[in-house]
Amino acid sequence: MKYFVHESSYIDENVRIGEGTKIWHFCHVLKNSKIGKNCNLGQNVVIGPNVTIGNNVKIQNNVSVFEGVTLEDDVFCGPSMVFTNVINPRSHLPRKDQYQKTLVKKGASLGANSTILCGTIIGQYAFVGAGSLIDKNVPDYALVYGVPAEIQGWMCYCGTKLDFSLAPESHEDSVCTNCGKKYKKSESKTKEVL
Repeated sequence: MKYFVHESSYIDENVRIGEGTKIWHFCHVLKNSKIGKNCNLGQNVVIGPNVTIGNNVKIQNNVSVFEGVTLEDDVFCGPSMVFTNVINPRSHLPRKDQYQKTLVKKGASLGANSTILCGTIIGQYAFVGAGSLIDKNVPDYALVYGVPAEIQGWMCYCGTKLDFSLAPESHEDSVCTNCGKKYKKSESKTKEVL
């Protein structure tokens, strides 16, 4: 076996797990789910059914990734953060036919205890602060936090907050103080690497 599963965890049939992935204590991966290479699932993580997880994804303790959620490569899910998949759940009314899709794009970080309402898209390298409520789409590279979360700034690929006031060219450009990557504001308020 080219991946690790702790003896206390359960892996259902028809699950694909990539090489180098580690699944720790008390996890359950449900049928038809796909987990990429070099992922790490902390204690008490539930995946699926029918969930797709990219490569190098880190899912911390006590996270459930429900049907309808897709995590692209390099996503970070902080401890006890929450995904939903139905807008108006009722115990006495099954709504499995109403699951909404949620997409977390490459490199995004979801802080501890954040809640991601279904039907949203979290942009590439976006950063969701701890305890935040996401009820709408988050642009690429955006730093969002609050209840509900609002854009509070912009983040570099490396996870450093960008400061557009330091740019020598104009207030529309920024250079990361940590890694030196250059960014420019676009009309849609997202950031693109120059």
